[in-house]
Amino acid sequence: MKKQVLISGASFAGLTLAYWLNKFGYGVTVVELGKDLRTNGSPIDVRGEALNIVSDMGILDQIKANEFVHTDEVVNAQDQTIATFAINTLPQYLGDIEIHRGDLLKIIYEAIAKEEIELIFGTSISSLTQQEDRVEVTFEKGQTKSYDFVFGADGTHSSVRKFAFGPEVQFKKFLGVYFAFAKADQIKTGRPTSTGIVYREVGKQAVVYQFKNGANAILLFRSPQLDWNYRDHHQSKQILREHFGTNTNWKLPEILDAMLKADELYFDEACQIHMPDWTAGRVALVGDAAYAPSFFTGMGTSLAIQGATLLAKQLHANEDYRIAFSAYNQLFKPFVEQVQARVSFGLKVQLPETEEQLQASYQALSNPNP
Repeated sequence: MKKQVLISGASFAGLTLAYWLNKFGYGVTVVELGKDLRTNGSPIDVRGEALNIVSDMGILDQIKANEFVHTDEVVNAQDQTIATFAINTLPQYLGDIEIHRGDLLKIIYEAIAKEEIELIFGTSISSLTQQEDRVEVTFEKGQTKSYDFVFGADGTHSSVRKFAFGPEVQFKKFLGVYFAFAKADQIKTGRPTSTGIVYREVGKQAVVYQFKNGANAILLFRSPQLDWNYRDHHQSKQILREHFGTNTNWKLPEILDAMLKADELYFDEACQIHMPDWTAGRVALVGDAAYAPSFFTGMGTSLAIQGATLLAKQLHANEDYRIAFSAYNQLFKPFVEQVQARVSFGLKVQLPETEEQLQASYQALSNPNP
């Protein structure tokens, strides 16, 4: 009889884990709180070992075919170009693939859609009870079911982590930044499509990514920890209004207006998750739920794909799940910690804290290959 596993979260970590566990003979169920895949968001990167993994999954050619090759412009408050560069051609990024978040998610989803994997949208886990030989799960609509293992791939605000390991505050490292993104098709930049436009001030950044069928806008700002409920979308919009409502530089009024009117605004705090272990009993965490590095490292997606694959392969290689879980912790943690340590550089470049740092970032962009 197949061992039955439950994965909470249908993003990169959850879907990658579902792919491999199904391949290795497990009965796989994936539950996702959202009503569908969350395909909006900024472009993301597939790097390093993650490229080998997606090749093994048979989807590398599809990812290459959907690569987001673009030019970036950094502009000032008057919309004058300060620097132009193509990140895909910079030496440190050669070989990496940048792709729209939604495109990559759909490619992985399609790779598992034909398999014997049960995907349930619009529900979530409301409680977990671990027994010696199983995990009893209660869902938000009252159903109860037992699984051999439960995996939390449900992001930085993971419910599985809360039930099995403790409150989020124990593991979260707040980076002093909040961010928001939304569709902003109505914003016209006067640039060709496939151009990203970046505007920076001290402690703030705005980006508009253009593509053939529209545009996405992103706002970031430094701030002390706010008294904020991430599920309260009205409060999120009020916070954006307070931080950008009087700023008339560049296209900030248009971006703010698009976000305040957006039905699918995504607003969150930039943070990392640090845990001594990612496993407890028959429960394990993957991706941002376990080791979010933050988008300032450019490695969140690749870590999710790598971690999920390593965990699945360790379970396949070891009859005793406790050995597999231990190996997952020990083998992956050094690399995760190395990636998380890169965050300071990304923060400094994207959100300079002083005018001097801001000008230095412009200078570096003007001469990316000294």
